[in-house]
Amino acid sequence: MRPQEPPPPQGGPALPALETLKQRACESVELNAARLGALSRDIWSRPELAYEEHQAHDTMTRFFSSRELPGAAWAVQPRYALGTAFRAEWGTAAPRGPGPRPLRVAFLCEYDALPGIGHACGHNLIAEVGAAAALGLKAALESLPQPAPVAVQVTVLGTPAEEQGGGKIDLINAGAFDGLDVVFMAHPSQENAAYLPDVAEHDVTVKYYGKASHAAAYPWEGVNALDAAVLAYNNLSVLRQQMKPTWRVHGVIKNGGVKPNIIPSYTELEFYLRAPSMKDLSVLTEKVENCFRSAALATGCKVEIKGGENDYYNVLPNKSLQKVYKENGKKLGIEFISEDCILNGLSGSTDFGNVTFVVPGLHPYFYIGSDALNHTEQYTEAAGSQNAQFYALRTAKALAMTALDVIFKPGLLEEVREDFRQVKLKEEEQINPVEPNKESSVGIGACASH
Repeated sequence: MRPQEPPPPQGGPALPALETLKQRACESVELNAARLGALSRDIWSRPELAYEEHQAHDTMTRFFSSRELPGAAWAVQPRYALGTAFRAEWGTAAPRGPGPRPLRVAFLCEYDALPGIGHACGHNLIAEVGAAAALGLKAALESLPQPAPVAVQVTVLGTPAEEQGGGKIDLINAGAFDGLDVVFMAHPSQENAAYLPDVAEHDVTVKYYGKASHAAAYPWEGVNALDAAVLAYNNLSVLRQQMKPTWRVHGVIKNGGVKPNIIPSYTELEFYLRAPSMKDLSVLTEKVENCFRSAALATGCKVEIKGGENDYYNVLPNKSLQKVYKENGKKLGIEFISEDCILNGLSGSTDFGNVTFVVPGLHPYFYIGSDALNHTEQYTEAAGSQNAQFYALRTAKALAMTALDVIFKPGLLEEVREDFRQVKLKEEEQINPVEPNKESSVGIGACASH
C-alpha cells in the first residue's frame, strides 16, 4: 500500500445495510430535486464561456452555502485556485483513536457553455449531477447510526473551462486533486455508457507572415500568406488518405486577409488534432506540422506554429468502477449500450482524461431524453428541458450508489487502485519520449464537448 493512502474498507455495513444506504442516497436526490433543477436551469439560462463563468460560479457556491440544504453545512471555498472554480467539502467523524487519513471521494461539476449556441453540450446538467450525487452520498453517510470504519471526506470541485483551455488541468497543476482517492463525473449524451473512449487532443494555432502588395499592379512584389494557408489546408486534405481511421484533424482559417486587391501579408489557422492515445497524438502532430511548414516553404512565407497550453489526454478506463456503476444503474432502470458499440464508437475529448492520469476516475455518459446531437441548437434546448431532469437525477443516484460501494465494499477500493495503476502504466509505456529542442511537442501533463 502506498504511504498516505487510507486502507481499503474492512467491515462496515452488511450488504442489506449497504442497500439501505443506497436507498437513502436516492431519497435525498429526490428530496432535493426541485432545488437541483433550479440550479441547472439558472446555469442553462445564463450561458458563459470558458474562464468567464462568474454567474455559474456564484450560483454553485450559493447553492452549497445555503442553509436550506439538509444536514450539516458544507465548507465552501469560492474562487478556488481559479477565478471561476470552487471547492465544497464535508466529512464524517473519524473513528475513535489513531487511524488513517479520510477516504476522499470527489464529484466534478462543469458549467461552461459554447459560443453562440449556449449549453449545447449540457454542462448545466453536469453541474447538477455532480451536486446531486454529492448531496445523496452525504445524506447516506449522515444516516449511519455509528461512524464508518474509516472517515470519509466528500468533495465537490467546480471545474471551469472544459470547452476551451482545460480548467481541470489548471486545477491539477494547482494541487486540487492531491490526496483524492476516487473522482466521479457524468456527461450528457445520446445514450447511456459507463465508459466511452474519449481521445487525446492537441490544439494548434498557425500563423503565416508574408508581404503585402497591390494584387493587380505589382503582385510579384508580394508574398501571399493566404496561399500558404490554402496550401496547408490542402496538404492536410491529402494527408487524410494516410491517416488512421481513429485520427481526426479539423480546423478553420481565422484570418484570411483584408481586401481582394491587397496580397495578404498575414493569415491564421486554428486546428484540433485528436488520436486515441498520447503516443498516436505525438505521431499525428508531427505529420500535421510538416504540412504547415511545407506550405510556408512553397510560398516563401514565415510560419509560427504554437500548440495550446494544455493537451487533453485520453480518458483511462477503470473496469472496476465501470462494472459497479453499471450494476447500480441497471437497478435504477438504466439501459446501457453494448460493449461492441463502445469499442467501435468514436467520441470527443475532455480534460477529465488528464484527471484519470492522476487519480482513479469514472466518466460515464447518460441519455437526456432526446436524440439531438451535442453541439447543436437542438441539444441546447434538450439540456434545458424538464424532460432531461429525470435522466440527470437518475444518473446522480447511480454515481452516489457507486461511491457508497467504493467506501463500504471490502476489496473494491483496492481493485479500483490496481486498475488505475495497471492502465496508467500500460499507457505510459507506449508514449515516446519527447525529443529535445523540438519546436512544438505533445506531452503528458473535449466529450462530445470539446
